[in-house]
Amino acid sequence: MRLRRKAADPAVEGVAGEPAEPDESGRPRDLAAAGPFDADDLPEDGVARLDLGSLLVAPSDGRELRVQVDEASGTVRAVLLATDAGALELRAFAAPRNGDLWSEIRPQIAADAARRGGTATEREGRFGTELVCEVSLTRPDGQVGTQTSRVIGINGPRWLLRATLLGEPARDPEAAGAWEAAIEQVAVRRGNHAMPVGEQLPLSLPEGAEPRAVPAT
Repeated sequence: MRLRRKAADPAVEGVAGEPAEPDESGRPRDLAAAGPFDADDLPEDGVARLDLGSLLVAPSDGRELRVQVDEASGTVRAVLLATDAGALELRAFAAPRNGDLWSEIRPQIAADAARRGGTATEREGRFGTELVCEVSLTRPDGQVGTQTSRVIGINGPRWLLRATLLGEPARDPEAAGAWEAAIEQVAVRRGNHAMPVGEQLPLSLPEGAEPRAVPAT
């Protein structure tokens, strides 16, 4: 699986099974039994995850691993698993202990979609309550289309993992099982340093990686 560098996409910024009962911290799943995992409690499952700083991401058959980089600052903004048909964008944020940051930021994501003339609809999915957003955008060829995204939030111990599905897995949630399984393989490294609630946890490239830039979609 190659590592590719992807320019930050302003169209993605701010947007991106059976429901499970939340626990006392607001997490919809038992992270000790099923992922995504906290890096400090990662099970010995034999999976060789790529270390990207705050995210440990497992290889995924048929999906290319890319990083989304802010061209102005060189900061890694997101990790993506992508195919020609769709993509999974991953980011992690600092959250309060035993809090439910996902419930707090869902209205903000919905408001951002509305500000851009789109819609955001809540639905219950594999990881609990998620958002299906539809926002108009202008393609590079000048044609106006609609970008559909599924934004999934998972509360962990002092972190929030935000996973955004784009393309086919967003348009057809019932057929996105393999993409959701990739989310379950992710581990989040929060670290012990103090951070403001809602601040994105830092990402980094693996040592020796030389990603090749590709145009934003």
